[in-house]
Amino acid sequence: MRILVAITGASGALYAQRLLDNLDPAHHEIHVVLSNYAHVVLQQELPAGLKLRPTVKTHGLKSMSVPFASGSNPFDVMVVIPCSMGTLGRIAHGISEDVLLRAADVMLKERRKLILVPRETPLSLVHLKNLELLLLAGATILPANPSFYTLPQTVEQVADTVVARVLDHIGVPQTLVQRWQEERD
Repeated sequence: MRILVAITGASGALYAQRLLDNLDPAHHEIHVVLSNYAHVVLQQELPAGLKLRPTVKTHGLKSMSVPFASGSNPFDVMVVIPCSMGTLGRIAHGISEDVLLRAADVMLKERRKLILVPRETPLSLVHLKNLELLLLAGATILPANPSFYTLPQTVEQVADTVVARVLDHIGVPQTLVQRWQEERD
């Protein structure tokens, strides 16, 4: 599977790190692109820096000569994690001013899997309308809303409750979080 992970300047860099920690480049081709402001947030929230495995490919935001910038070479899935509302709005309205936004545009037009993980609260009417547009266009909206039924003990375990759902939607098996079990009689 060819997977593009895009990281924006929304708070929640740990979600991106935990997703990358749980994608195996031995089984998948993994590419990463960061928005301009993502660098600032990563520095603030992950002081040791974003840790990438050696075979993960990174790309500059302004380089349009990457494979995922063209509909003739679409990836299987793109995850924007965390996704700022500014990025979400630009994707919703087809503004493709950089390679991150262009890749999302390609995923939508080629009917490929685009997963957006917004991390914002509260939501305005503008946010809700942009979310509606993206749902209608075929994107999966997976808000960074952790669950607590597994009784997470660390911040990483809390983040993993969201990352496990992202992995489910990508189609990659996960062992981060136990699944909800039916009640026994």
